[in-house]
Amino acid sequence: MPKIVITHKVVDVERWLKGSAERAAVISRYATQVTDFVAADGSNNIAVTADVHDMAGAQAMMASPSPEDAAAMERHGVIPPLTVYVHK
Repeated sequence: MPKIVITHKVVDVERWLKGSAERAAVISRYATQVTDFVAADGSNNIAVTADVHDMAGAQAMMASPSPEDAAAMERHGVIPPLTVYVHK
């Protein structure tokens, strides 16, 4: 199962962290072991890792999020672009 790492900036790290459960629920449609990371330097850079069981679905969601997913990203303060790394 491939692992992905998604990185991007956020408006406010604390705001983003409050959305952790909602974010995991969205990502869990395509992946398991969803884990959030914050930058050690205190910046607004974050990362999310997950083990993907539906890569096509995950890529589609990130490339063109549904209105519901886009609204969640906005609530969490996500600042595009998202950079995705894949470990196969």
